[in-house]
Amino acid sequence: MSRRARLWLLALGGAPLAALLVAACLRLPAFGGPHHPYGDRAVRAALGRRTANTVASVNFDQRAFDTMGEMAILFAAVLGCVVLLRQARDEHRERPSPAEVARPVRRYALIVLPVALVTGLYVIAHGQLSPGGGFQGGVVAAGALHLLYLGADYAALERVRPVETYEAGDALSASAYLVLGLAGLLAGTAFLANTLLPYGTFNTLSSGGTVPLLNAAIGVEVACAVVVLLARFLDQAVEIEEGNGP
Repeated sequence: MSRRARLWLLALGGAPLAALLVAACLRLPAFGGPHHPYGDRAVRAALGRRTANTVASVNFDQRAFDTMGEMAILFAAVLGCVVLLRQARDEHRERPSPAEVARPVRRYALIVLPVALVTGLYVIAHGQLSPGGGFQGGVVAAGALHLLYLGADYAALERVRPVETYEAGDALSASAYLVLGLAGLLAGTAFLANTLLPYGTFNTLSSGGTVPLLNAAIGVEVACAVVVLLARFLDQAVEIEEGNGP
């Protein structure tokens, strides 16, 4: 495709998008004004369904379908990474030699690892109650596992990180999110509608209806996805070498 054709294609796609953005910006309320209809309605809806964290209510209740799209983007990114970084025919694996780790680094990493892991799981579990949630907690939990690479060596990390298990966890958690959405249709309501479970007591772990379940599914999916991504990149950097394959 020529440069001129690419520019025309960009203009055809970008012009309608620019027009929509301009139209949306012209209808925005004044900055710093007293009237915030979206925020007021979001807070009212969150409190009405016993969800203390309004952001979690927006992500997993009011706009749960949008969150499914974000999950799909991450899932597709992991799938693409696995395909692109798979071992090629002209590559072979070499076991990495044990790395020399400074004692302060080793000590700090091994002490922080369980604290970071518990923190990540706590953020996931309390996503409907306090700031954070599945996206943030999943990244923290996945990052915590890789402190073992800094505190010990790559072999130790591989023992607690069977990649196939995390790949299956990624797929199962993404499927669980979809199943919860389809359950709403089977119950006679809308897809991902928060009507399947009782809303519970405000500010408790069992509050929010399906919000905690969707949040947990996202937390597991993000944690597994980050582990798989880092595993593939670390394999390329540490184990896979160019040479004559089988």
